[in-house]
Amino acid sequence: MTAARTVDVLIVSLGSTEGLRAADAELAQSLCRAGASATVVQATPPRGMRTVALTDLGWARACRRAARAELDRRTPRAVIYSSTTAALLWPRPGAIRFDATSQGNRRGRHGLWQRPLERRRLRQAPQLLPWSERGLLEAPPAARRGNRTLVLPVPVESSGPMPGSARDIAAITYAANPSKKGLDRVLEAWRAVRADRPGDEADELLIAGASAEELQGAGFLVPGEEGIRVVGALCAEEYRGLVRRARVFVCAPRREDYGIAQLEALADGAQLVTTPAPGPYAALPIARELDARLVSEDLRSALRAALEDPLTDYSTRAQESLRPFSRQAADRVVAEQLLPRLLS
Repeated sequence: MTAARTVDVLIVSLGSTEGLRAADAELAQSLCRAGASATVVQATPPRGMRTVALTDLGWARACRRAARAELDRRTPRAVIYSSTTAALLWPRPGAIRFDATSQGNRRGRHGLWQRPLERRRLRQAPQLLPWSERGLLEAPPAARRGNRTLVLPVPVESSGPMPGSARDIAAITYAANPSKKGLDRVLEAWRAVRADRPGDEADELLIAGASAEELQGAGFLVPGEEGIRVVGALCAEEYRGLVRRARVFVCAPRREDYGIAQLEALADGAQLVTTPAPGPYAALPIARELDARLVSEDLRSALRAALEDPLTDYSTRAQESLRPFSRQAADRVVAEQLLPRLLS
């Protein structure tokens, strides 16, 4: 077999969001820096379905097709399925990397077929690679037994130099999947704070990740509302550039499977104002430690505290808290622990 047809690690990427695609690319690059060869195969997005269960089936089948096609071309020494959904219909057993499980985020009828099959795959996988300890805790106890688990966070770094002058954007939020992200609660709090601060006409909330047409059609916004600007879906560079200018990143998720946008906001020096959402929310304990006032169901008061009485050392302490999420820390885990496990 020729070298061109071999690879150390094949990553089967669900890639249903920009965050998942970026996480898979980061892992492949980290494996390469550790001296391994790695390739990512991307599932082709399935057509839209009316239910979550059917949507997951479409994605699982797409991942199986992508994995089979690549396995016909190459013979990897190890396979990593990125998400439990990607592993549900796997053509060959492999490690499973996941931010959350169907057990946690596919309750009731939404996970009727996924949950039992997921439990089987988690038992069968040679390695489990959760993004966080909290994500691992949502896996069934039987799947967590033995020496098969390794927490592997997604690296988060500052996107560039902090602005030399004062930040000129009051607040920003990310609203892809606006109902799950709690955009309605964010807007309610923002409107209340604006009403409390009538003299601050320049205060503006930026909404990224969704278009104005989408948000207006879903009833979140009315056209021409003052103090709110929809910037839509942006490339990563543009979006992070706005985050670097914002004083606050505000969100109110109804459930958070990891929260990469919140970690990125902390890395870029913004204060994180958030509700204490359920799920393996990696930034939540960090946010509480940095300033407990800003983590509250009373989002209006938390937002006011961040805008009117910010802690001067917040950003500096945030950088310290994010050291375990650095690319350097991730590379160390990959080189010293993950790669020996995968290739043993």
